[in-house]
Parts: sequence; structure tokens; C-alpha cells
Amino acid sequence: MRKKQEVLATPIPLDAPAHELLRVPVGFTLGGLDAESTPGYNGTKTTAAEDLKATGKVLDGLQERLFAASRTGATPKILLILQAMDTAGKGGIVRHVVGMVDPQGVQHHAFKAPTEEEKSHDFLWRIVKELPGPGYIGVFDRSHYEDVLIHKVRGFADAAEIERRYEAINEFEANLVAADTTIIKIMLHISKDEQRVRLAERLERPDKYWKFNPGDIDERLLWEQYMQAYEAAIAATNTAAAPWHVIPANKKWYSRLAVASLLREALEKIDPQWPAATFDVAEQQVRLQNS
Repeated sequence: MRKKQEVLATPIPLDAPAHELLRVPVGFTLGGLDAESTPGYNGTKTTAAEDLKATGKVLDGLQERLFAASRTGATPKILLILQAMDTAGKGGIVRHVVGMVDPQGVQHHAFKAPTEEEKSHDFLWRIVKELPGPGYIGVFDRSHYEDVLIHKVRGFADAAEIERRYEAINEFEANLVAADTTIIKIMLHISKDEQRVRLAERLERPDKYWKFNPGDIDERLLWEQYMQAYEAAIAATNTAAAPWHVIPANKKWYSRLAVASLLREALEKIDPQWPAATFDVAEQQVRLQNS
């Protein structure tokens, strides 16, 4: 009889738990983080690809257990929030990290500019509609944080409203955690010089034109304002229930491995279990044999 093989545990490739290495400390500034660095990892692009593949096998097994457990009433779920400046690699994280698990257990949503209907509601209204259910890994490619980043930089909301939103976000996320949601908040930190290189590549390659938006240059002109907005938002919402992790993103191979490690650690902490059979296994084996 064939049996599904359990994936053997593999060591986390970083030299310390990712949630400790990458968690934002008190007094954090983006200027103090080298976007070229690879915290906790001494390998190369080649070894990182091997380590990511090995981590992916573990993720796949854990995600299947998470999904299976929810079919019989288990309530844990994960919300992965990805924030970054344009070209920092959010799409690559979705493809190369989240893409390593079964898509039936993933809920992905990329938040764009709000519609007129969404603008008529509180800023969290459209977010609630996309939250993952039990057993799912939810992925937000941009999120409710756009409403305290772009709105702060562009002046779409005044200072008092931004402060209100920080408080609303903290309460919202605390309630999600209390409802058995593990929140992994990530900012992919790319340098301004590296962003120029990646935008230039999009303009040099016809197969990349579709990814280029002239508005990206407009936002780039406000780089320092965005860095300040990120620092303010991170400081105001870096809570014990939902801490922030900032990942250097100039090296895509490192940021992907780092996110995969954070996701793996979250799933291992949940430790989902296979549901027990709700029928007599031996009886059903006999019935099958005689069928």
C-alpha cells in the first residue's frame, strides 16, 4: 500500500530565527538598514536557491496540514502582509514563495486604488472583505497600510486622521490575532539606486513594458517622504500582537528566503495536525477490498 511521505524537517537556513533577526526594534530607522545586506545568511545566490527549495517542501507539507485541519473545525489562519516601494519584489514573493504551496489553500489580493464605493466606507471596509478564512494563508499585496502611507505623503488625509488610522489598525489587527490569525507584516526594503536599475530594466525590455507605470517615477520623486511615512507607520503599529519585519530586498534571492523562513516559523508555531478519521478505518478497508 502506498503511503503519503511526510516531509522530513530541514534546518532553517538562517543562523537565528527569522522572526528575531528581522523584527523591527525600538528606534528603528530605514536609513540604518543596508538594503544590500543578508542578515543571518552567509550563503550565496546558488545556495539560497537550494535552501528555498528545501524550505518550500516543508512549507507545502505544513500548509496542507493547516488546510486539512480546518476542514474539521480548526480555526488558525495566516495573513501575510507585503508592503514595499515599487519594484521591491512583492510579486516575486507571491510567485516564488507562496507559489510553493497548494494554491487551493491560498487567498491572494492585490489592493489597488480604492473604488468610489470603497471610498464611501471606512478605509478598513474593503480589507475585511478579503481576510483569509480558517486553514488559509492570506496574502495582501499592499494593504490597509496604503491608507497611512500614500495618504500621508500625498496629503489625502490630515495628521489627525492618520493618527486615528494607526489606532484603528492596531485594534483591527489585535482582534484578528485574538480570532486565531497569525499576522506576518513585512516591508521589503529596496534602495533608491536599486529601484532605478529595476525601473530601467522595465523600460529596456519589451516583455517588461506591461509592468512599468509612469506614475512610479512620480512616486520615486517623493522617496524621502515615503521613507519617513514608512518609519512613522512602522513605529506606530509595531505591536506585540502584530510586529513588523523589515527585509533587505536588493538581493531578491535573500528576501525570498527570508519571507519563506518567516512563513515556515509561523506554521511550525501553529503546528497543525492531520484530522483524525471520522469513520472506522479497518471497516472501510475491508469494504474497499470487497468492492
